[in-house]
Amino acid sequence: MNRRWTMLLPVIFISYSLSYLDRANFSFGAAAGMAADLHITAAQSSLLGSLFFLGYFCFQIPGVIYAQRYSIKKLIFAGLIGWGALASATGLISDIRLLYLDRFLLGIVESAVLPAMLVLQARWYTRSERARANAFLVLGNPATMLWMSLLSGYLAAGLGWRWMFIIEGLPPILWAFVWWRLVADRPREAAWLPAADRDALEAKLAEEQRDIAPMANYAAAFKSPRVILLAAQYFLWSIGVYGFVIWLPSMLKTADMGMGEVGLLSAVPYLAAVIAEISVATWSDFSGKRMSLVWPCFLLAALAFYGSYLLGSTHFWASFVLLTIAGAMMYAPYGPYFAYLSEVLPANVAGGAIALINSMGALGSFVGAYGVGMLNGYTGSSGMSFLMMATALIVSAVLTYMAPAPAKRATS
Repeated sequence: MNRRWTMLLPVIFISYSLSYLDRANFSFGAAAGMAADLHITAAQSSLLGSLFFLGYFCFQIPGVIYAQRYSIKKLIFAGLIGWGALASATGLISDIRLLYLDRFLLGIVESAVLPAMLVLQARWYTRSERARANAFLVLGNPATMLWMSLLSGYLAAGLGWRWMFIIEGLPPILWAFVWWRLVADRPREAAWLPAADRDALEAKLAEEQRDIAPMANYAAAFKSPRVILLAAQYFLWSIGVYGFVIWLPSMLKTADMGMGEVGLLSAVPYLAAVIAEISVATWSDFSGKRMSLVWPCFLLAALAFYGSYLLGSTHFWASFVLLTIAGAMMYAPYGPYFAYLSEVLPANVAGGAIALINSMGALGSFVGAYGVGMLNGYTGSSGMSFLMMATALIVSAVLTYMAPAPAKRATS
């Protein structure tokens, strides 16, 4: 059974990690001269940074319904090749209209990745394992941001922003074939897992599903008060996360700072996020707590953003420490949060419901990426964007606190 952890989960982790390269390296390209070379205004740059999430929002639910009904394996294989090609194309485009289209198509191709991966995880990991497995999956975000910040900074400085995009689009295309070779949609389809282990795992997962109150269909799931509350909560959470992710290099860069230094500093919050995410997920699995570990993290992140707002631009290092705390606390609760979703949504509607929640997160990501970019451009500083992200996270914390405990099927 350990092969699920030593072989399957690393493949899932790397595949999801590769979807984050093109989400965050745009800010490095903009800071490294793309905006100046293509004569992109602050408003156009904000729109380009956020168009990805509009495509992500529009096509998520259809993509996940396909994945759940047919094959997650096939969907992700095609996605890896598609988003790798589109990411590399960013470095070849000179017409801003094509750049708009490229960023929108990237969002479409990657739209079903996270919810499809979460459905796949729910088919492979039991309740007592799920927060750690999901945390390891979502670690693909901060872990990629960690090494991508270092790599993108030096590639942009040494080879220019075009070659940075071209080079960083190639790994997903190559990795697609590793994914195809090693991943199976369900335990019973995995030749590398002994038959006895396959049967035991499938039986355990089926037993856990019997404890979850049923839903008739996708329409019932989409109208569920729990799903609506979680969709609103995730929308607000994502405003903070992606306002931070997309524009962190621009927030940190000063007039006398080179791109290599920006990359090094940008990596620090993601290192803290990796540590925080592993710690909170492990605590969640061993304590059985889920949402009670989530909302305090949002409050801490909001306070850190508010502290950065109060400090302004005159205390760089103190503000940098607070940004590191904010980044770590926004990422820390992903493991228990996604474990909670798998434990309150029955398997027949889980994919669509998670897609709805995540699509609202994509809409929040669009608002965060666009709003932070616009506020930074209009005000000339990051103060007002810090305030915007703090406010969104406080309301998200309140909604998370209100989330009901898992509903159980009535027993006779």
